[in-house]
Amino acid sequence: MKKYLLCIYCCFFCCLLNAQPASTGNWLSYFGNKTFSKKWNWHHEVQYRNYNLAGDLEQLLLRTGIGYNLTENNNNLLLGYGFIYSEPYIGETDIKRSTREHRIYQQFITRQSFGRVGIQHRYRIEERILEEDFKMRFRYFLSINVPVNFQKIQPGAFYLSGYNEIFLNGKNPVFDRNRIYGGLGYVINKNFRTELGFMTQLLPTSNRNQLQLMLFGNY
Repeated sequence: MKKYLLCIYCCFFCCLLNAQPASTGNWLSYFGNKTFSKKWNWHHEVQYRNYNLAGDLEQLLLRTGIGYNLTENNNNLLLGYGFIYSEPYIGETDIKRSTREHRIYQQFITRQSFGRVGIQHRYRIEERILEEDFKMRFRYFLSINVPVNFQKIQPGAFYLSGYNEIFLNGKNPVFDRNRIYGGLGYVINKNFRTELGFMTQLLPTSNRNQLQLMLFGNY
């Protein structure tokens, strides 16, 4: 099964490389969740984002938070903190500048199941402390997972994954961005699963494509 997974990922990766221009970026991400009890959990994540497939840093994002389950496995409130280091290009030049952002956020996650289809809603509020500014942002995330070779997502299962996330600012311009993603996932064991997918990010004046390779850990 692992050999099949590797072959599928390699084929998918090569097809995307051939289909997309060189400006396509790459996001490598780890999302972890440590459960302390039926009520409390610790969320932690690392995202390493590149302008190209590797070696041209766009952003390093470190995020953590403590969550509380209102109901077991379905409704979770979380308070968290994120540190974001970015290296945006200056205008149309090849020159970069570095920026640092501290971010406090609050979120609510609720999950639903309809037969084999798993749905997650995430509502997030962010207080963004930038070097010379302060901003508020609101985010809504909707994701769907559908197992392919089993009736439910379990060790050994392949699954199709998709999400849409919209970002709204607290002041004009209200629209910040919208992310649309589709990918293929595999459940390695009861603690880990991985996904490879493609995301289009719609910005007010431009669009950008990203390959995404993600690892999820639950303990």
